[in-house]
Amino acid sequence: MREGDEWKTAFKTKHGLYEWTVMPFGLTNAPSTFMRLMNEVLKSFLGRFVVVYLDDILVYSKSLEDHLVHLKQVFETLRAQKLYGKQEKCSFLVEEVAFLGFVVSRNGVSVDPSKTEAIKSWPIPTNISEVRSFHGLASFYRRFVRDFSTIASPITGCLKKGVFAWGEEAQKAFEKLKALLCDAPILALPDFSQPFEVECDASGVGIGAVLIQSKRPIAYFSEKLGGARLNYCTYDKEFYAIVRALDHWSHYLRANHFILHSDHESLKYINGQQKLSTRHAKWVEFLQSFHFSCKYKDGRSNVVADALSRRYSLLVTLDVRFLGFETLKDHYQSDMDFGDMFLKCAGGPNGEFVIQDGFLFKGNRLCVPKHAIRELLIREAHGGGLAGHFGITKTLQVLKEHFFWPKMLGDVTNIVGKCVTCHMAKTTFKHGVYTPLPVPIRPWEDVSMDFIMALPRTQRGKDSIMVVVDRFSKMAHFVPCHKTNDASNVADLYFKEVVRLHGIPKTIVSDRDSKFLSYFWNTLWRKVGTKLLFSTSHHPQTDGQTEVTNRTLGALLRGLVSKTQKDWDIKLAHAEFAYNRSPTYATGHSPFEVVYGVNPYMPLDLIPLPKDELVHKDANDKLKAMMKLHQQVREKIEAVNELYKQKSNKHRKPRVFQDGDLVWVYMRKERFPNKRKNKLMPRAEGPYRVVSRVNDNAYKVDLGGDHGVHATFNVGDLSPYLDDDGLDELRSIPFKGGGDDPCMDHESPKCDGLVITSGLEGGLGSMVGLCMVTHKLN
Repeated sequence: MREGDEWKTAFKTKHGLYEWTVMPFGLTNAPSTFMRLMNEVLKSFLGRFVVVYLDDILVYSKSLEDHLVHLKQVFETLRAQKLYGKQEKCSFLVEEVAFLGFVVSRNGVSVDPSKTEAIKSWPIPTNISEVRSFHGLASFYRRFVRDFSTIASPITGCLKKGVFAWGEEAQKAFEKLKALLCDAPILALPDFSQPFEVECDASGVGIGAVLIQSKRPIAYFSEKLGGARLNYCTYDKEFYAIVRALDHWSHYLRANHFILHSDHESLKYINGQQKLSTRHAKWVEFLQSFHFSCKYKDGRSNVVADALSRRYSLLVTLDVRFLGFETLKDHYQSDMDFGDMFLKCAGGPNGEFVIQDGFLFKGNRLCVPKHAIRELLIREAHGGGLAGHFGITKTLQVLKEHFFWPKMLGDVTNIVGKCVTCHMAKTTFKHGVYTPLPVPIRPWEDVSMDFIMALPRTQRGKDSIMVVVDRFSKMAHFVPCHKTNDASNVADLYFKEVVRLHGIPKTIVSDRDSKFLSYFWNTLWRKVGTKLLFSTSHHPQTDGQTEVTNRTLGALLRGLVSKTQKDWDIKLAHAEFAYNRSPTYATGHSPFEVVYGVNPYMPLDLIPLPKDELVHKDANDKLKAMMKLHQQVREKIEAVNELYKQKSNKHRKPRVFQDGDLVWVYMRKERFPNKRKNKLMPRAEGPYRVVSRVNDNAYKVDLGGDHGVHATFNVGDLSPYLDDDGLDELRSIPFKGGGDDPCMDHESPKCDGLVITSGLEGGLGSMVGLCMVTHKLN
């Protein structure tokens, strides 16, 4: 026991409490702890000549000499770890041993006779509990009984909820299972140097299979069908039996070629169908991970039907090729990428490279020379029949699974970057670097404004908030108003609530609300000498400070308003004081302290503690302290801006457009509501022409037509339009309309076999023309 945990094992006796000093039986974690110990001690022998389960160690060998060596190694290892066996419980040099309910011998694995005696004398069950007991013991040995689930189906039916009914069918199944278990065959041990055989069958209520080697059974598998599977047609039941059997024995079959016996001949036509249901397609995909050939039990045709495996066959070889692939063989020798390697591999493999059937492979990937088919493969992997128009990384990964050529990343980047569907369907363009506004010199010199709309109407008729934020101190004023207020009303509120406290600002940053674009608003501020700065339409990131303030105010009000939410205008004063009294990340000080030099009193400040040094300074000292504070605030804002700039620009790149450039325009929902009525509508439109450059991050675009929106766009909403003219080095692309590839001038090879076409509708089946040509082996 671990020191300190002994008290957890305490037990009570008449003599008092006792605690274990070593791990006893009966603790919850004792079996797993002991099993972990045994696996660690004997890990170098496991799988070679030792099997261990808790305190049972099985040492097996092919000869007496090897066995003695193996025993010595195990004993020495146990002694080194201070683990000792009990001689009375050990058996040595035996050819048959009972282990975990089975008898293991040189002939294979069989049922323990002591268990079969219990089964033979088992009384007829009289209730569900007794049925469960019998069914549990019988199921333990189900691998010895062919079609166990089908035979036991009447007994399993007795386990359902309701009145217990043991009928004639259940009694027959009970007697049959007892007889089969008492006369169970000896299951052979698998020999991985020999081929396996799998026989499958399906009945009305269940499926069954047997794994065979050298005409001896290795294991049986069965499963009772329930629910929707009971309604499968015979074809689907037979197919399902094959899938379940291969999945159950995948550890035996996946690494080796095996023979599959089926008595349903129509299964051989699975690949010849032009349309596959979703269920069949999923099963066929699963079967492709196995290497097998199919034989039929009727004895009339023992021919190979590769309906269940597209990769390998025992008696025929399938040459699956895409029309045009054959021409690649003629290009290897003269290809600048693979010409030298192809000549080196002519006499045999060279490192990872090898020539097979005239094709050059790197490992298991086909080397594709400079040929028009490179672009076709990229387009197929990116947006083909079953592709999803994923980005560069995923498209590259799909290609690398099967193909290889130098500079594949550049080719993929080029093709994917020109995909019209992606530009229209994807949502964001990470263009343009973060450019913060200049840092003001003093408080209330530069301000930003915005409105919070659509609030519950209060008893005083207010339904909106005018938010004014000083860009230096971050001090804010929250003014209740009406959403119907025009520019004159807003100007009146601004002079009453802001100008009377802080004076006229030099600049005002705002969005393109109609109030701020009106003639009155612009004329008013031009006459007092204030410059108006407007953010890009529907691009709140331009004035991020006010947007952050709006979110903070919303959180404050949600915690202050009553349940009716109609008193928020009364709570605005509370929220404004709390906001201006709390320190901000950008300055490190509260807005009150930056503007006035000191913080106003709060209830906590009424506690009699030493006052701040600034309170006791004279006017000159206070002025110097304020100037020093403003300098610190300015430096802190610049540092925070630089930090955010580096973080934001980490995954961005500058993008410069020239007048006349064609671009894609991102359709923001707020800006183009008619273009984004549902989630499946295109996210971008184009191409549109750039009219002029406003600054590094804003451009005017000719939208053409009446869109009813401002024509100035942030560079983050623009993406360059690339003419889809193919790869620069692949001038000749036969896969476009009107294109001819000189290497394809000769007649295409004749398709002697099945032509597989996609059964998917909607234009997804672009990879067509796969032809299978069978070559019989002598």
